[in-house]
Amino acid sequence: MGKNNKMIIFISLLLLFLLLGFAFIFILKKKNMSGWLPQYIKQRLKKSIEINGPVHIIFSFVDHYEPQWGKPNDINVERSRVDRWLAEYPKMAEKHLDADGFHPQHTFYYPEEEYRFEHLNKIAKMCLDGFGEIELHLHHHNDNSENLRTLITSFCHTLHDKHGALSHNPDTGQLNYGFIHGNWALDNSDPTGNNCGVNDELIILKETGCYADFTFPSAPHPTQPDTINSIYYAKDDPNKPNSHNTGIDCKVGGKPWGDILMVNGPLMLNWKKLKKGIFPQIENSDIRKGMEPTQDRIDLWVDANVHVKGRPEWRFIKIHTHGTQEQDMDVLLGKPCDDMFSYLESKYNDGENYVLHYVNSREMYNIIKAAEEGKKGNPNEYRDYFLPRPQFKVEVL
Repeated sequence: MGKNNKMIIFISLLLLFLLLGFAFIFILKKKNMSGWLPQYIKQRLKKSIEINGPVHIIFSFVDHYEPQWGKPNDINVERSRVDRWLAEYPKMAEKHLDADGFHPQHTFYYPEEEYRFEHLNKIAKMCLDGFGEIELHLHHHNDNSENLRTLITSFCHTLHDKHGALSHNPDTGQLNYGFIHGNWALDNSDPTGNNCGVNDELIILKETGCYADFTFPSAPHPTQPDTINSIYYAKDDPNKPNSHNTGIDCKVGGKPWGDILMVNGPLMLNWKKLKKGIFPQIENSDIRKGMEPTQDRIDLWVDANVHVKGRPEWRFIKIHTHGTQEQDMDVLLGKPCDDMFSYLESKYNDGENYVLHYVNSREMYNIIKAAEEGKKGNPNEYRDYFLPRPQFKVEVL
């Protein structure tokens, strides 16, 4: 081979390398990956812990449940969305059981700003029948601390007094709730400054009875924290946004720290689904049309290995959706999710390698706290470990 040909090959390879490098940097910025990717790589390189006995899969489906999604300004559109869930979800869920005899549990995070008695009454009926529970969701913009405190406190009492949702902290008597922040902007973390406005939000959540936050992951949205695939405590800096970006791991024998417990869903890279044949798709545990819960995604959720440090045999999986969007309901109420539960039950509930537990957010929190306090064995024993089961109310209309 001539010298000129070697030089051409060298220059071509160099240009290809530079092109791939620029493309990689472009993707990192476009997908807001630079913050969390280092921890992801560190987690992937970490040696797995040997476990004696089965791995318990503690599986929870949380829903940013918004009947007024898209602002239809039509009560009949809202009703049709809720009515479809009331008619179809129990029929699908009742076909499935975990190792403990529980059906899949759906946690309805209902927005304060969209409250209607009739919608919550129907959702409470599904909860009363054993298909899930209700927690608190909130969209707000340019808000302030005093107003936020008032909104949350009032809505907690509405959910409890009118629908029997939420339960009282056995130590303080305060109503406790799980939380998902609208538009992912917990603690004013949206870089645009929109969709919150309250830098001391974590403190307010703690003081108003929030037992844990279930907002994340939000990737590729810029609100995605650097801390991923973890259950951890975050401490608020009331003078700065995004205080939950990092924190201290929840661990066996540990103590609560800071202001809020953060419960992450899986955030992975899916190398079986490549964009442009090169770049792996971000697996952010979101379920919708175009992001159906396929078997390879389910395996990635398990592989994310979210657990309380020191209790790796209890593996927590939290996936999420926006359940009232028409284009997604065929996925959520139809064959794709039906198949998801079937796959979970066939592969991850053999009793020898895996044991499957369907839980709602409150039960997941209780099991986390049990692990933190050194409990072990079957997590089913700790579904009501600290916060008791709500007593739902349904009014016949």
